[in-house]
Amino acid sequence: MIQTYTRLTVADNSGAKVIRLINIPGSGRRKFAHVGDVVVCNVREAAPNSPVRKGEIVRAVVIRQAQGRRRPDGTYIKFDDNAAVLILENRLPRGTRIFGPVARELRDKGFMRIISLAPEVV
Repeated sequence: MIQTYTRLTVADNSGAKVIRLINIPGSGRRKFAHVGDVVVCNVREAAPNSPVRKGEIVRAVVIRQAQGRRRPDGTYIKFDDNAAVLILENRLPRGTRIFGPVARELRDKGFMRIISLAPEVV
């Protein structure tokens, strides 16, 4: 469960290091984002001389969450951290590499480019 003001580590090489969630678009009354949800974030830390600047508003997709998430087969998936990947308006990743494992739920949500770049799909 990732809510407003939650800090997420960025798991790609776009230049951002830490982002903070500010909105869940199209959510209505939803308070929490989960794996595979597109969120609007604010860049809190960025690498120097990168295309992404501190304070910039970006879109990202959540790829890992520390809170356990129940799958339809009854198992739970849980990671060590909350992480996201910055995406463009056409849902393609801004970076060219993905670091760490990603959840299988991204395949159902249509993020095949992120799945193909990831070193491991759990």
